[in-house]
Amino acid sequence: MAVFTHIDAEDVAALLVEYDIGTIVSLKGIAEGVQNSNFLLETETNASTHRFIVTIYESPALQNDLPFFLGLMQHLAQKGINCPLPVQRRDGTLMSQLGGKPAAIVTFLKGMGLRNPTPRHCAELGKGLASLHLAGADFQGQRENDLGHRHWAALFAPNAALADRIVPGMKTEIAQELDRIHTDWPSDLPSGLIHADLFPDNAFFLDHALSGIIDFYFACTDLWAYDLAICLNAWCFEADGAFNLTKAQGLLRAYHAHRPLLPDEVSALPILCAGAAMRFLLTRLHDWGHRVDGALVTPKDPVPYLRRLRFHKAAQGASDYGVDL
Repeated sequence: MAVFTHIDAEDVAALLVEYDIGTIVSLKGIAEGVQNSNFLLETETNASTHRFIVTIYESPALQNDLPFFLGLMQHLAQKGINCPLPVQRRDGTLMSQLGGKPAAIVTFLKGMGLRNPTPRHCAELGKGLASLHLAGADFQGQRENDLGHRHWAALFAPNAALADRIVPGMKTEIAQELDRIHTDWPSDLPSGLIHADLFPDNAFFLDHALSGIIDFYFACTDLWAYDLAICLNAWCFEADGAFNLTKAQGLLRAYHAHRPLLPDEVSALPILCAGAAMRFLLTRLHDWGHRVDGALVTPKDPVPYLRRLRFHKAAQGASDYGVDL
């Protein structure tokens, strides 16, 4: 369960004096999430009940970037993106303190995350991602992607020996791919605000319609097409490792219909997808090697992303992703 800092209703009731969202009705810890403590809060005003999410930010590194993350969500929500809207305190600020740590209250979004997205869901996601990129284009905040391609070699170095213990030969394979990706990485594609972690559990749906996007705590400034490549990796591979061309076509066509991709972005898809697979392979490898006994969060297996990396390495061009734009 992703509740690392425990609070009670009395703590939140005292905090709500600083807000105009009513009095507390209930507070419940939320199991989802891996880096923050999250709670479902219900309040009441004039006999009406309202729902919010209370988040306590556990990571010191994350805490330093909170003005960027909260400001970004406020900006996107005001632009019509269905994402959590940070609730302002009476003094106009967005951050509070709970359990001695930074905290915020954000609006509750209706919908459910997915385990097995369909091509229709992927198309909805493509449209939503394009809308997010366009809505964030005039956001004034900037944040370097500290898990971007310039950082991958340093991330891999302390975990290189572990790679061969998991899959013999993986150390050399990753090292060779890191060199190739670094050499071929594009530098002049359209860039701006990206989500950088838009997996199916960070997108909410009502029936088949996208109802919200959450978890902006990896958001940063990087290539828009790289964000698209992250989604191709996260949404278009099946549990058995097979690449689902129909899902990819739906995602790409819907994205292109709302933010037309440049020819250079299309041709760069294989290297961008390889980079996206590398990013999650390396962070999963790191987490696998730093497991803590009794921890509440189970590290994810890095091997599926090794297989995805191999798929992208073998790709001959954008047509391998169903591109017919």
